[in-house]
Amino acid sequence: MTVIELIEAMSARLEQAGVSFGHGTTNAFDEAAWLVLWKLRLMEQGLNAVAETPVADAQRADVEALVEERIATRKPAAYLMKEAWLQGVPFYVDERAIVPRSFIAELLADATIDPWLSDATRRVLDLCTGNGSLAVLAALAWPEVEVDAADLSPEALEVARINVERHGLGERITLLESDGLSAVQGPYDLILCNPPYVNSASMAALPDEYRAEPELALAGGADGMDFVRDLLRDAPARMSEHAVLVLEIGNEREHFEAAFPALEVVWLETSAGEDQTLLVTREALVNGGLA
Repeated sequence: MTVIELIEAMSARLEQAGVSFGHGTTNAFDEAAWLVLWKLRLMEQGLNAVAETPVADAQRADVEALVEERIATRKPAAYLMKEAWLQGVPFYVDERAIVPRSFIAELLADATIDPWLSDATRRVLDLCTGNGSLAVLAALAWPEVEVDAADLSPEALEVARINVERHGLGERITLLESDGLSAVQGPYDLILCNPPYVNSASMAALPDEYRAEPELALAGGADGMDFVRDLLRDAPARMSEHAVLVLEIGNEREHFEAAFPALEVVWLETSAGEDQTLLVTREALVNGGLA
């Protein structure tokens, strides 16, 4: 059996078992490829380079055991592997923090946010940092900035520390335990935030894979906007004059616009479309009466 044949077999097994995706992959084939290449230690080579490589019986058995664990536990693959990748950058992850998958990572990688910044941009806040992935990506994207990475969960911050140290960024990223903005100082030139935003009806319908994650990082109240309301009200006091806030709200645009009908925002396009992430200036927050 070759690598590609094993991937196809494991993809069929995942399909048959009816697992859910969304934690780094969106379909059975991609998930199977991720699991197979990781278990065979072939991630760096990539599928095209190793597709026809023979797989020994013992290796196949190891892969099959991993896939069966994925099916039996319904845990996201990243938790089983203790690793997730964002924009080609590896991160440690476990059940103490949400699996990193923010679309803000795309905006950092493709420089979408850069035109809103200036030579004076020096302080960045990654709020609800989870495993610290956005803080690390921001520090890598802008070598001249210092980043505060804040989260309510001390357990998540333990995971974030692993990633900060893994990427050698301990001198530029400061980890802070904070309930929203309560324990951060500012002023910040840029705030990044992937908050809990899933509305209560959607929370009740989540597949088991999402229920394996900390509920604290997902649940956003009846309309998903509980955390966001406090954030938009309090943010201007922590922002420099020309600062901007980049916010991810997932599939909650309808609820966002109902909650903040007069707020002027810029919707930022990602691979998920034009309704998942937005940018708002400090001026707009103040003028919108949210401060």
